[in-house]
Amino acid sequence: MPEENVFTRITREYYQLTASEKKLANFVVAHGQRSQSMSISELAAACGVAEATISRFCRRMGYRGYSDFRLATAASTASRLDSGPLMGEIQPDDTVPDLCRKLAGAEIDAIRETQALIRPEHIQTAAGILLAAEKVLCMGQGGSMLMAEEASHLFTTVFSGFFPMQDSHMQVIAASNLTERDAILFFSYSGATKDMMDVMKIAKQRRTKTVLVTRYPGSPGAELADCVLQCGSTEGPLQLGSVAARVAQLYLIDVLFSEMCRRDLEYCKHQRELVADVLSEKHI
Repeated sequence: MPEENVFTRITREYYQLTASEKKLANFVVAHGQRSQSMSISELAAACGVAEATISRFCRRMGYRGYSDFRLATAASTASRLDSGPLMGEIQPDDTVPDLCRKLAGAEIDAIRETQALIRPEHIQTAAGILLAAEKVLCMGQGGSMLMAEEASHLFTTVFSGFFPMQDSHMQVIAASNLTERDAILFFSYSGATKDMMDVMKIAKQRRTKTVLVTRYPGSPGAELADCVLQCGSTEGPLQLGSVAARVAQLYLIDVLFSEMCRRDLEYCKHQRELVADVLSEKHI
């Protein structure tokens, strides 16, 4: 039986699954506690898949059968709850302190999971790509674009040449004008949006380096990226754009920024002093 957390394994293998297996994976991720107590017949009915699909899925994940998979799911779910009994979805009868503890726990877990997923060599590679680029376009769609803007804002406090690009049409136009001396920093939780793929394909043609921040290292976008940084926090089907997922990405931005700064601390200190000085004029 694999020692790896079930949910981490599902995330890594997600884009290699069949359509039916993805339905099963989505249900297990969203309803971990519920699914671990179901028989194989009950789970098949709840997901709308055949029992054979569940058996095949369990073997693909590295388990001998459904019993092993269910035990592993229980263990992985328990690890999610180690910080206390109040972890989980918000309930109607929760008090405000309950709500605060649950949300704090979820966001702390997102950072811890991201920390565990970080590969130091990928952070170093990403930092090298961004520092070497003459121009870096920061991109995303929807909530991911907010992360791109956050990254652009933070990096601009020290480094020149970082620009956010919001509109999907402008993104492909801008990408088509890049060269091998430039780079793209793209944020996409799924790593599988059409607009993102359009940009990544153009970047490949232009020999422009790309760094992708995503939850899914096996996603179509990850296959095209030169460097992938994986964030933690698994969202359920109704949790699109969750704060926990954004906190995980903000943590990665901070790690990447700090790695870039520590390569020349004196320069970074000087630049931030300059920025602080001009910003002081904005205060009354």
